[in-house]
Amino acid sequence: MSSVPERSEVDEEYTWDLESIYATDDDWEAAYEAVAERVDELAAYEGQVTDDAETLRDVLELRDEIMREVSTVAAYARMRRDEDTTNQQYQALTARAQSLGADAQSAASFIDPEIQELTREEFDAMVDEVPALETYDHYVDDVLRMKPHTRSAEVEELLADLSEVTGATGEVYNMLANADMAFPTVEYPDSEARSASDESSGGEPRDGEAVEITQSNFVNLLKRPDREFRRTVHEEYYDEWSAMRNTVASAYKNSVKADVKTARARNYDTAREAALDGPNVPVDVYDTLVETVHDNIDKLHRHAELKERALGVDDLQMWDVYMPLTGDEGPDVEYDQATEYVVESLAPLGEEYQSRVAEGLESNWVDVYENEGKQAGAYSGGTYDTQPFILMNYQDDISSMYTLAHELGHSMHSELTKKEQPFVYSSYEIFVAEVASTVNEALLTSHLLETVDDPEFKKHVLNEFLERVRSTLYRQTLFAEFEHGTHRLEEEGEPLTADRLDELYRGLKEDYYEPAVVDDRIAREWMRIPHFYRAFYVYQYATGISAALAIVDNVLPDGAGGDRNADAADDYLEFLRRGSREYPLELLRIAGVDMSSSGPIDRALETYGRRLEEMEALME
Repeated sequence: MSSVPERSEVDEEYTWDLESIYATDDDWEAAYEAVAERVDELAAYEGQVTDDAETLRDVLELRDEIMREVSTVAAYARMRRDEDTTNQQYQALTARAQSLGADAQSAASFIDPEIQELTREEFDAMVDEVPALETYDHYVDDVLRMKPHTRSAEVEELLADLSEVTGATGEVYNMLANADMAFPTVEYPDSEARSASDESSGGEPRDGEAVEITQSNFVNLLKRPDREFRRTVHEEYYDEWSAMRNTVASAYKNSVKADVKTARARNYDTAREAALDGPNVPVDVYDTLVETVHDNIDKLHRHAELKERALGVDDLQMWDVYMPLTGDEGPDVEYDQATEYVVESLAPLGEEYQSRVAEGLESNWVDVYENEGKQAGAYSGGTYDTQPFILMNYQDDISSMYTLAHELGHSMHSELTKKEQPFVYSSYEIFVAEVASTVNEALLTSHLLETVDDPEFKKHVLNEFLERVRSTLYRQTLFAEFEHGTHRLEEEGEPLTADRLDELYRGLKEDYYEPAVVDDRIAREWMRIPHFYRAFYVYQYATGISAALAIVDNVLPDGAGGDRNADAADDYLEFLRRGSREYPLELLRIAGVDMSSSGPIDRALETYGRRLEEMEALME
């Protein structure tokens, strides 16, 4: 039987370098104790924050110093845990770090309410007196903007103290999905299949050999040519989730309740309004996304119909949706080859950007392969005071190569931001973060279509583009509709039972995938989506890809092979360097994109339609 390797069996060349943060766990412990003691220093300023300009400067700088240290302590613990989510030691360290973070937020909770006692004119006078406060100009503007939704110091402290509790359902879900759930094994048909997870450990299953379904390889298994095998994977996987149906429904219900109650505590009418007001994104942007996608839903239906024809089936089933239009899972792209392609593709952004990515890939930024117990999926981590770190579960395929490019976009955004901005503006909003990651994907597509000679490889690249738009723009908008629907039901007092959640999700799948058969199991797909425990997050993937495609069109106005627009590239890099010094829509205008309109979304979907036509012609 094929198996996922233990952590100790993975070559260190393909693991991240967490020792660059703390050489040993004892060093982490010392850092934890040191910053835990400093948290209490903030209390001395309570009631005095705006007494004079010097005090305001001192308290803001102290808070930033403490939060910097807390974020590094927390990042190390989390990443150690994510190496093997079953490791009790690092579960404990992560829990302690989360408590420390909550304590630090609680200790600093009086600062914003006290600043909100200032007028804008009073703050400007303080800047004249202490010019160092100019650094905090945008931060103070944001704090004053939020005054109607900030409670008294006592209530803010209570909300901060409760953050561990209100966020607990996500942690429960994470442990259930990644540590406690055990998925069944399935038998490979004939000699068609080769598990990407086995490739990472050097093994290849023989005919009829079994492979364990995991969170990381599930989608890859649904790309296997044997249709009956895909059906088995689909049914076995969702049947395992079905056994946890009431538990997951209870966790998600309480997550939604926490969102709604927290929003009401802050004087918002809805949880969605509260979530979008944080980064100062108008609710109209969310609604415009949904409306524009629905106006273009016919293109997704064309994609589904094309897939049905490509597979030669009478009815497209949910276990067919991930199958490539090319009919198989595509060529192998080993990790080292992927890094070459990705670095080469970034040339339009300039030599400095490109060389920094190459250097990072040689410096153990990336934890490459899946191992037993490892956190599923991928993310870019690290802090203001560390190098970037990228968690991958690389599967030696085109999709994994694109994920690598995606996460490197996040990492370079952080690198450029922390090089140019103070800590207070280093944690940019997700709304703009997903632009950086998707620009890298779009540049990779352009590069591969222009430079790779193999026509079959180009077909797979084109298929990857179509799938990325389907799964990022359409699928994430579907998720956004589901989140809006669940929170609206809770706000209207309707119980969020497992049956009701299935019903809501199924209706959306039927709208989006009208040409396909929507079965009972896919109605429970909502159970496997971890992003739902961070409400109103996923829509930003859809707006992000829309903005990214517009930016790449600006940088490469003549498409792949044409001269780059150096001014547009410089505008984009300036956008990355700004961090969160401006509000998201203002930042994107620096990069030449107006996300307050439907224009970038329409443009992205027009490109999707053109690519569909190209694929239809190739398949004929």
